[in-house]
Amino acid sequence: MKSSSPVLDPEQLRNAAAQAVGALKALANEDRLLLLCQLSQGERCVSELEEDLGIRQPTLSQQLGVLRNEGMVTPRRDGKNIYYSVAEPGTLEILALLYRLYCPEGAKR
Repeated sequence: MKSSSPVLDPEQLRNAAAQAVGALKALANEDRLLLLCQLSQGERCVSELEEDLGIRQPTLSQQLGVLRNEGMVTPRRDGKNIYYSVAEPGTLEILALLYRLYCPEGAKR
């Protein structure tokens, strides 16, 4: 008896799984998740992120570097300031789902 579902290419599945694991690892850190939540609201300057989240500069730079290396955020320099934004629409979808699942109704701005 033949299955009506299309056969999935194992190599494509492996590549997709590797991408998903990378994204989940990046999200599996409280500081990085907080940064992405702030950036999901729009582009932010590093100094604003530091002040709003209370993450000290060395930790902030390290975590933004991880997110940059994973391709989840994009930096933009304007004079002495560096601004970050979420790079991938898929990341925003993941954040929206996490927000619906874990954030209380009163947390909305």
